[in-house]
Amino acid sequence: MDKNQIREVIARRCAKELKDGFVVNLGIGLPTLIPNYLPEGVKVVLQSENGLLGLGPTPEEGKENKYLVNAGGGYISVLPGGSIFDSSTSFGIIRGGHVDVTILGAMQVDEQGNLANWILPGGKTIGMGGAMDLLVGAKEVILAMEHTAKGKPKILKRCTLPLTAPHEVDMIVTEMGVMKITPDGIVLSEINPEFTVDQVQQNTEATLIIPSDIKPMF
Repeated sequence: MDKNQIREVIARRCAKELKDGFVVNLGIGLPTLIPNYLPEGVKVVLQSENGLLGLGPTPEEGKENKYLVNAGGGYISVLPGGSIFDSSTSFGIIRGGHVDVTILGAMQVDEQGNLANWILPGGKTIGMGGAMDLLVGAKEVILAMEHTAKGKPKILKRCTLPLTAPHEVDMIVTEMGVMKITPDGIVLSEINPEFTVDQVQQNTEATLIIPSDIKPMF
């Protein structure tokens, strides 16, 4: 699969986890594609930690409003009934447990549900932004991520980068499959039929738990 196909597979599968009426926070990058693949009839309320509730689709080129951007600086629109407010109110929503699901990217995740999605200045990003609050404030945490980076596993026995938050990840969705974090370890609950279980394990540092009733991803 090429890069665009990988991103589509991940976004399409993540979209199936969203239910009608959910308040959803989407991280920057790949997660922002997820609304394009929502099941028919499902309407969610998108929240951005920089102070928006009720985000709409990405505006057409040339029709952007420079004052309407998401937390990653990308142009957005606001649906009728949406609202714009200060960041303290936005983090009150997050910390108050009003976000049903947050879907974030990841640099590393491990079998204990620890997430690293930032690194010190001079590295990949300059800070963790609102991810720390989202991880502990959202009711469910899903990671939308490519399975490897430059051929190296991103799903590890233990994260080696600085953690964003420990023990908060519930589910991992990659182009290879769907994994759930459990007290016993990482369960490969669904697999992309384009891959074998052996291929998934070979690209995963953590030892996966393989159930007898593993399902196809789609």
